[in-house]
Amino acid sequence: MNIIIKSADFKVRTGLETFVREKVKKLFTQSDNIIRANVMLRKEAGRTPKNKLCEIRLEVPGYDHFVKKSSEGYGKSVSQAVDVLQKILRRNKSKLIAARQAPALVQI
Repeated sequence: MNIIIKSADFKVRTGLETFVREKVKKLFTQSDNIIRANVMLRKEAGRTPKNKLCEIRLEVPGYDHFVKKSSEGYGKSVSQAVDVLQKILRRNKSKLIAARQAPALVQI
Protein backbone atom coordinates (compact mmCIF):
# COMPACT_ATOMS: atom_id res chain seq x y z
CA MET A 1 0.00 0.00 0.00
CA ASN A 2 1.71 3.11 -1.27
CA ILE A 3 -0.02 6.45 -0.66
CA ILE A 4 1.73 9.64 -1.79
CA ILE A 5 0.30 12.92 -0.52
CA LYS A 6 1.40 16.17 -2.13
CA SER A 7 0.23 19.71 -1.54
CA ALA A 8 0.72 22.96 -3.39
CA ASP A 9 1.09 26.30 -1.61
CA PHE A 10 0.70 24.90 1.93
CA LYS A 11 2.08 22.29 4.30
CA VAL A 12 -0.22 19.39 5.16
CA ARG A 13 -0.89 19.08 8.88
CA THR A 14 -0.52 15.66 10.47
CA GLY A 15 -4.25 15.50 11.26
CA LEU A 16 -5.20 16.04 7.62
CA GLU A 17 -2.53 13.60 6.48
CA THR A 18 -3.80 10.81 8.75
CA PHE A 19 -7.39 11.52 7.63
CA VAL A 20 -6.37 11.22 3.97
CA ARG A 21 -4.44 8.00 4.62
CA GLU A 22 -7.41 6.43 6.47
CA LYS A 23 -9.83 7.31 3.66
CA VAL A 24 -7.57 6.19 0.82
CA LYS A 25 -6.65 2.97 2.66
CA LYS A 26 -10.27 1.85 2.18
CA LEU A 27 -9.69 1.77 -1.58
CA PHE A 28 -6.83 -0.72 -1.23
CA THR A 29 -9.16 -3.16 0.56
CA GLN A 30 -11.57 -3.15 -2.39
CA SER A 31 -9.04 -4.05 -5.08
CA ASP A 32 -5.82 -6.04 -5.02
CA ASN A 33 -4.61 -4.51 -8.28
CA ILE A 34 -3.93 -1.01 -6.97
CA ILE A 35 -0.22 -0.20 -7.06
CA ARG A 36 -0.18 3.36 -5.76
CA ALA A 37 -2.46 6.25 -4.85
CA ASN A 38 -1.29 9.80 -5.62
CA VAL A 39 -3.22 12.47 -3.71
CA MET A 40 -2.79 16.15 -4.62
CA LEU A 41 -4.28 18.85 -2.39
CA ARG A 42 -4.35 22.48 -3.50
CA LYS A 43 -6.41 25.66 -3.65
CA GLU A 44 -8.13 26.65 -6.87
CA ALA A 45 -7.75 30.17 -8.17
CA GLY A 46 -10.75 32.38 -7.56
CA ARG A 47 -12.79 33.67 -4.69
CA THR A 48 -15.43 30.97 -4.56
CA PRO A 49 -15.91 29.22 -1.21
CA LYS A 50 -15.53 25.80 -2.86
CA ASN A 51 -11.88 26.26 -3.72
CA LYS A 52 -10.24 23.36 -1.83
CA LEU A 53 -9.31 20.81 -4.51
CA CYS A 54 -8.42 17.14 -4.11
CA GLU A 55 -7.11 15.05 -6.99
CA ILE A 56 -6.62 11.31 -6.53
CA ARG A 57 -4.98 9.07 -9.12
CA LEU A 58 -5.10 5.31 -8.51
CA GLU A 59 -2.42 3.51 -10.47
CA VAL A 60 -3.76 0.17 -11.65
CA PRO A 61 -2.08 -2.14 -14.18
CA GLY A 62 -3.34 -1.27 -17.64
CA TYR A 63 -5.03 2.02 -16.78
CA ASP A 64 -5.38 4.61 -14.03
CA HIS A 65 -8.45 5.95 -12.25
CA PHE A 66 -8.45 9.73 -11.78
CA VAL A 67 -10.93 11.83 -9.77
CA LYS A 68 -10.93 15.56 -9.07
CA LYS A 69 -13.29 17.06 -6.46
CA SER A 70 -13.53 20.49 -4.84
CA SER A 71 -15.52 21.76 -1.86
CA GLU A 72 -15.31 24.07 1.18
CA GLY A 73 -12.74 21.94 3.00
CA TYR A 74 -10.04 19.43 2.17
CA GLY A 75 -11.65 16.71 4.29
CA LYS A 76 -14.91 16.95 2.40
CA SER A 77 -13.11 16.98 -0.96
CA VAL A 78 -11.14 13.86 -0.04
CA SER A 79 -14.30 12.06 1.14
CA GLN A 80 -16.15 12.87 -2.07
CA ALA A 81 -13.24 11.73 -4.24
CA VAL A 82 -12.88 8.46 -2.33
CA ASP A 83 -16.63 7.79 -2.64
CA VAL A 84 -16.46 8.20 -6.43
CA LEU A 85 -13.41 5.92 -6.65
CA GLN A 86 -15.18 3.27 -4.54
CA LYS A 87 -18.08 3.30 -7.01
CA ILE A 88 -15.66 2.95 -9.93
CA LEU A 89 -13.86 0.02 -8.29
CA ARG A 90 -17.16 -1.72 -7.45
CA ARG A 91 -18.40 -1.28 -11.02
CA ASN A 92 -15.17 -2.70 -12.47
CA LYS A 93 -15.23 -5.64 -10.08
CA SER A 94 -18.83 -6.50 -10.95
CA LYS A 95 -17.95 -6.36 -14.68
CA LEU A 96 -15.08 -8.80 -14.12
CA ILE A 97 -17.30 -11.18 -12.17
CA ALA A 98 -20.01 -11.01 -14.84
CA ALA A 99 -17.45 -11.73 -17.56
CA ARG A 100 -16.20 -14.81 -15.70
CA GLN A 101 -19.70 -16.16 -15.18
CA ALA A 102 -20.83 -15.65 -18.77
CA PRO A 103 -21.11 -18.93 -20.65
CA ALA A 104 -18.36 -19.51 -23.16
CA LEU A 105 -19.33 -19.63 -26.81
CA VAL A 106 -18.75 -23.04 -28.31
CA GLN A 107 -17.74 -23.25 -31.94
CA ILE A 108 -18.30 -26.44 -33.83
